[in-house]
Amino acid sequence: MNKRWTIVKIKDFVENNSESKLLTTEYHGFSQKLLFKCSCGSEFEKTFTKFKNNHQRKCDACQPPKTSR
Repeated sequence: MNKRWTIVKIKDFVENNSESKLLTTEYHGFSQKLLFKCSCGSEFEKTFTKFKNNHQRKCDACQPPKTSR
């Protein structure tokens, strides 16, 4: 069964599983990029799928992208 993510559930997930803060106030689907604020103070955009499943929970300066294979 698919879990329906709402902006409230996403905000709770972000607060409980990362040091980042969610700045986006509306959620329209899994392909939407959300705006986050990293613990270092910089803002970054990621889809919630990447944030949740790929553990990309910081900005690119704090957590550089993984090198491709």
